[in-house]
Amino acid sequence: MIIIIFRLLNLLMRAVDLYSLILVIYALLSWMPGGYESGIGRFLAKICEPFLNLFRKLPLSFGAVDFSIMIAIFALNIGGRLIYQLLWGVAVRLLTL
Repeated sequence: MIIIIFRLLNLLMRAVDLYSLILVIYALLSWMPGGYESGIGRFLAKICEPFLNLFRKLPLSFGAVDFSIMIAIFALNIGGRLIYQLLWGVAVRLLTL
């Protein structure tokens, strides 16, 4: 039972890491002319924009630099780690009953 829980939590962390990588790739598209208008740019926008819009409401732009993607990646990783720790603690307590 503990192995199944561990694998599910590991899958959660891999999903967080994969989505973080997708956000980094989406941010790097801004350096390429027409990057957001390309096929992959439109695809990544559908995946990334709903999450990024949560952070674009905050005043995270300073001059021409927008830090919302960096804060989104940070929040995603912190949230993923917190969920991992909470679920791991619950799983250990349930298995020791």
